[in-house]
Amino acid sequence: MIHQAQEIALRVADNIASVMAGQTRAIRWLLAAFASGGHVLLEDFPGTGKTTLAKALAHSFGVDFKRIQFTPDLLPSDILGVSIYEQEARSFRFREGPLFTHILLADEINRASPRTQSALLEAMAEGQVSVEGERRKLAEPFAVIATQNPVEYHGTYPLPEAQLDRFALCFGLGYVSAEEEVAMITSQAHGHPLEALRPCATLEDTVLLRQAVTRVRVAGEIKRYAVDLVRATREAPGVVLGAGPRASLALLRLSQALALMDGLPFVTPEPVREIAVPLLAHRLTLDPQARFAGRTGAAVVQEILSTLPVPG
Repeated sequence: MIHQAQEIALRVADNIASVMAGQTRAIRWLLAAFASGGHVLLEDFPGTGKTTLAKALAHSFGVDFKRIQFTPDLLPSDILGVSIYEQEARSFRFREGPLFTHILLADEINRASPRTQSALLEAMAEGQVSVEGERRKLAEPFAVIATQNPVEYHGTYPLPEAQLDRFALCFGLGYVSAEEEVAMITSQAHGHPLEALRPCATLEDTVLLRQAVTRVRVAGEIKRYAVDLVRATREAPGVVLGAGPRASLALLRLSQALALMDGLPFVTPEPVREIAVPLLAHRLTLDPQARFAGRTGAAVVQEILSTLPVPG
């Protein structure tokens, strides 16, 4: 099963790369998160391809995809859905909102009010929503890919710690090289390559992929290394709030996914160290003095990685 799942992951990665040149790392991390059942927060400048990356992932697996443009006047019912009275049937019928999909793109999520942002919490944590006193299951698989601009904060509502903790990863795509940017312009001379992208995997493949991730073995010393790494963030200088147990679970599951993509039946320290910064940095809350000194969550995690002994 490991090799079959690896073949699926590599096939999808190549398919996405056909429309996302120069983003090998971002594609790898996004696929690992999707294969492990995690959600992703993409924090980068406008025009770097965040929406295209999310669409390419959905198109490659042939699953449902919906996009919500978050704005200050967006209501929870706009996301979850609402009951509509049908005159002919003389009864109410629930009309599902865009949250009922496989992959949801929450574009500029920090522009919506905290009340609307909180509508995602139950969905991200439990794969269900409670609407009008009734629990409704979401599609399986279900993944949220959210975006936000890291420089423009006018009229935005920062995501609270509880919501940030539900994103397995937070990373940016960055700018591609000049040669890759020229190639991108050339490829879009007669239309966007995304329009020609075809599915290369199925819904059943996503189920197999997620099952295979759980079968990648994790030795006791690797588990302890991951836990020690997470716990060290709670004691690091300048950190008011460190990463919690949910981060430990996500760190191991993401490491299993990365190991699977590399064709390994077990986890080594390398994938744990590879994914540590994008998995932990956004979960840390620094005190004002540390922030004013220019200290960041990523720097804290890097310092821990450089000092914590690595299992032999």
